[in-house]
Amino acid sequence: MPAGLPGQWLHGLIRSALREDLGPGDITSRALVAPARVITAVVIARHACIVCGAGIAAHVFRVLDPGACVQVLIPDGRRVRENGRLMRITGKARAILAGERTALNFLQRLTGIATLTGCFVEQVKPYKTRILDTRKTTPTWRALEKYAVRCGGGANHRMGLYDQVLIKDNHRRLWGARDLADAVHTARHRFPGVPVEVEVETEAELERALSARPDWILLDNMNPARLRRCVCLCHGRCPLEASGGITLANVKAVAAAGVQAISLGCLTHSAPAADLSLEILDANP
Repeated sequence: MPAGLPGQWLHGLIRSALREDLGPGDITSRALVAPARVITAVVIARHACIVCGAGIAAHVFRVLDPGACVQVLIPDGRRVRENGRLMRITGKARAILAGERTALNFLQRLTGIATLTGCFVEQVKPYKTRILDTRKTTPTWRALEKYAVRCGGGANHRMGLYDQVLIKDNHRRLWGARDLADAVHTARHRFPGVPVEVEVETEAELERALSARPDWILLDNMNPARLRRCVCLCHGRCPLEASGGITLANVKAVAAAGVQAISLGCLTHSAPAADLSLEILDANP
């Protein structure tokens, strides 16, 4: 199972996914496949991608057939070529067929996120800019999807509302006319040792945020030209993160503007699933 993910939670998630798909049982396999039948199958990538979720998929098959021999051929975070084999499973045919869709659902979704993340990371590599995710994740899958971002070479932004202060536009509106520096000071006083970030949308807001001395400033929905102006205005006084309206087509220009990090909701909310399939190699009677 993947390191850094809560084991008990992940076991429960896998069992819930299997219950959702199997219900009282796989009636097609029960009707057509002998209980003792043993097969060998492989999971194949239909296009080059960065693998993520192999250990999870392997555990799906082991839950259904504890005696199955499951070999992960390409570990998480590694690239597999087109038509390359990710995994080999030998075990009871009914168990492999019952676990096929659940295993592939985990594997395809997470591999898709890792692969898209890797594309962004590759684009900004010359600038040493960090690619970050956001909280725009599938409910209950956040830990998995953020793990997939790491497998793709990205880094995680805050995990939730509890591990970093991020003062956004709505917080500033509710704070009212009071000084932004006071908001940063209040947040640090209430939650010492927790990083404080401030979101800004204009150069004027950036100036006010800089006076507050936060740990990070988020430049929201700015084009590369405005980002460059903000980087010059900041002059190294605070790390800058860019977010909003960033795609594979313009991410290199955003990184070239000089920001230290780029956060992208699309990594987790819009990544296309990888095209993977399970194929039977042999069927021993």
